[in-house]
Amino acid sequence: MREKHIILAARVISALFTPFYLPLVSLLALFLFSYLSLLPLVYKLYVLAIVYLFTVLMPTLLIYLYRRFHGWSLIELGNRERRMVPYVISILNYIACLYVMDSNHIPHFMGSIVIAALFIQIVCAMINAWWKISTHTAATGGMVGALFAFGEIFGFNPVWWISLGIGIAGIVGTSRMILRQHSLSQVVMGFIVGFFLSALAILFT
Repeated sequence: MREKHIILAARVISALFTPFYLPLVSLLALFLFSYLSLLPLVYKLYVLAIVYLFTVLMPTLLIYLYRRFHGWSLIELGNRERRMVPYVISILNYIACLYVMDSNHIPHFMGSIVIAALFIQIVCAMINAWWKISTHTAATGGMVGALFAFGEIFGFNPVWWISLGIGIAGIVGTSRMILRQHSLSQVVMGFIVGFFLSALAILFT
């Protein structure tokens, strides 16, 4: 495979597994593989729509507009000083998501997924103030941590899905290194931070 094809594949993987999808994918897994699958389809779609709006669509759109306003490329936006505003944008949207979920009386354990993602965003923002960490692998680590935590809470065996999540984390981390966005230590640390923050937030909030 030519180098340009490898780079293209890495870019596609990075785009597909953006950190914003952590709450949505975790909730989707919960609705499919736990007793929550018994909930009415309309209700599940309603919850997923709220989470998608505030954790994927709005942050992506606002960060894109912010980047276009300044005329920066994605690589230029990755500069340490410029990364903080996207973090603030996503954190505020996650807080808004929690407020809307609470206002609509959506069960707390569903909101705990967004809380876990919010904790990951905040901690990664703090770490990135002095050392670059991969939010892509933090998100995949968070997804694996969420599967582990909900396996404990609802008593189902998530081992195959955890294995799949770890495999995806490896692919995503490799893609970030191919694109020279992160080193090995940064992607590994991202996964570790995401896993533990997600598992602790869901189990104890």
